[in-house]
Amino acid sequence: MVIVMSPQATASDLAGVVALVETAGGEAFVSRGMSRTVVGLVGDLDQFDTLNLGAMRGVAQVVRISVPYKLISKQGHLDRSTVRVGGASIGPGTTTLIAGPCAVETPDQTLRAAQMALAAGATLLRGGAYKPRTSPYAFQGLGEAGLKILADVRSETGLPIVTEVVDAHDVELVASYADMLQIGTRNAQNFALLQAVGDVGKPVMLKRGMSGTIEEWLMAAEYVAQRGNLDIVLCERGIRTFETATRNTLDIAAVPIVQGLSHLPVIVDPSHSGGRRDLVLPLTRAALAVGADGVIIDVHPDPRTALCDGPQALVHEDMAELEAVMRDNSVRRRRILDGFVPSS
Repeated sequence: MVIVMSPQATASDLAGVVALVETAGGEAFVSRGMSRTVVGLVGDLDQFDTLNLGAMRGVAQVVRISVPYKLISKQGHLDRSTVRVGGASIGPGTTTLIAGPCAVETPDQTLRAAQMALAAGATLLRGGAYKPRTSPYAFQGLGEAGLKILADVRSETGLPIVTEVVDAHDVELVASYADMLQIGTRNAQNFALLQAVGDVGKPVMLKRGMSGTIEEWLMAAEYVAQRGNLDIVLCERGIRTFETATRNTLDIAAVPIVQGLSHLPVIVDPSHSGGRRDLVLPLTRAALAVGADGVIIDVHPDPRTALCDGPQALVHEDMAELEAVMRDNSVRRRRILDGFVPSS
């Protein structure tokens, strides 16, 4: 069962709801988003029904949720959510571009990549300071030194930072620099880490596990939401299949499926799914065509020297085409929202 609070509900209204639930022997998990607060209830549903929770001050709706991911389910939140990161928005009606280097290597490389991102119309800068890699001998990132580089580049460009955190012990440190915390595919079911980022109060980008089902992905998001944070963006980044022609297999159907199940924004990572520069723009078009709320893309000023994932990075000459793809999709979305119907 979920209680959806009115946007006008006060802290006192919320406290009254929580107290009443607890007097009935239940637990109340409060999750806050940009525009709405939701309270997930655990306990005896029949007992909750006797409390007349819907009549309490500040309560907009009481909903019985049939799926296990109760706080992020669309059943209790019919309007799709928008997540704001700095001055950027990700959600319905947006075509958000997040771009930057897969890994922070040097101040010059990161700044040049950020300038490339800006040229393509990006409103958020991606960059990895911590890099969980398959091989223990591969470049693992610069750590806090990389975070400092990202912060300096943010000061120069104005782009808010999206960066990965890989260990629950590092959450507070990374959050002190980042505007949005990313959970990568290898940590998609690291439940201690999911709970830690839920506690810290920063927006979270949650990538789908490379072998995760859609329900497992949504349940991972529920771990974050249950700790009080509904500012979550889901990222489809390709899954592991038998196919070897691409780095991963982009599950393009996941975008509309998840948008039908959850109120959270959904974006796509065409760089890590395809794993090849020549596939990034076609996969970006596909993602936007099925209604993704944005994309996250690797760019690098010189991929030949990249310490991580150089073959999938876009280069300077790709920026004009990327900008055009994003612009054209924004125009198409505005026309749809305005009720424009193209002629056949």
